[in-house]
Amino acid sequence: MGMCGGASYGLVSGFIIYTMPQALAAQHVPETRITYITAVADSPMVFIFLLSPILDVWLSRRSYASVLTTVAAFLVGISVTSLRHLPLLTLASVTGASAINLAYFAVGGWFSTVSPKEAENQLSAWLTVGIFAGAGAMAVFGGELVRHFSPTLAGILLASLVLIPISILPWIPSPGPDRRLAAESFRAFFADVFALLRRRQVLIALALFLAPCGSFALTNMIAGLGNDFRASPRMVGTLCGVGAAVAGSCGSLLLPTLAKRLSLRYLYLAIGACGGVFTLSLILLPRTPAVFALAATGEVLAQALATTCCTAICFEVIGQDNPLAATNFAVLSSAYCVPITYMLVVDGWGYGLHGVAGAFAVDAVLGIGACVVMASVLSLCRTNLAEPGRKMQSVVIGN
Repeated sequence: MGMCGGASYGLVSGFIIYTMPQALAAQHVPETRITYITAVADSPMVFIFLLSPILDVWLSRRSYASVLTTVAAFLVGISVTSLRHLPLLTLASVTGASAINLAYFAVGGWFSTVSPKEAENQLSAWLTVGIFAGAGAMAVFGGELVRHFSPTLAGILLASLVLIPISILPWIPSPGPDRRLAAESFRAFFADVFALLRRRQVLIALALFLAPCGSFALTNMIAGLGNDFRASPRMVGTLCGVGAAVAGSCGSLLLPTLAKRLSLRYLYLAIGACGGVFTLSLILLPRTPAVFALAATGEVLAQALATTCCTAICFEVIGQDNPLAATNFAVLSSAYCVPITYMLVVDGWGYGLHGVAGAFAVDAVLGIGACVVMASVLSLCRTNLAEPGRKMQSVVIGN
């Protein structure tokens, strides 16, 4: 379930962050323009959750996942044929990203209702494996297809690749659609959001996701940095593909084991801090293809682990038998995507100032700083929550 549930999302994301930047770089489009187009294409991760109440009415979440993935696949094909027409490419990619994000929200809400509580960490791990495996497959095959076939044929082949994983969806149990009016669903959605925002644990989770603690936005621009490391386009595609599939899978599958030793929220911060230190260390290394391979695989591994931890926190907050599971999943997942979008712009600004070193330094310093601040906030909240218990205990002992 997890592998196929995340694979189509990963394939479309892989097209946006790997195949499209490579193809634009081959056309000598400036890196700042490539970063801008990629950031715009990624932007639906931030705002598209506002449409998520639709996923809980009229049709089943399985139907929404299937239809929206088909739309996204079609738009990937259109994007391939529009690589020399940047306005059309931007429109097609941002619309396709909107469709696949809604499809993933439907999948997340659907799977959270049919998966037993004890399997949530495993499900979050395999969903993330599917995402990174899909992104890796697109990094390997997408660039090759675009380089060696006509735009029309390459578009058809890549669209077909996006559709393959959803062939398993008819065999997964799916609750029936909610027959309420859509207006009722939207009212319930916003009421549910406000109810979520009154819970301290949810506010803390949202703060963790909105801050750049574990975004690792460099993974979304690293495919366009191959020339800085003297790596060929084929090498970039292969490294990003194999790195995304292998390192992403390894990082994702580490989560269930690590979650037994540290609470999910502190684990999320630890991942962000360690990843930031790794990013800083890359600045000291020479700009060679081997270092590019290290950077690509290392950043993907860290982002995979952070994404899996985020998904596990989302499942923990949603709980079981939630009638608005898809909308809840959409709100929390979108919060995690916010720093991925704005940090991509910030990293591009850093690159414009001091090249690769500037991008890496800005990303790492802001990420580590955010982790330190949020760790302090968590500790303070934990102390405040514990104080009433200690006071009450002293009263009882005194009595």
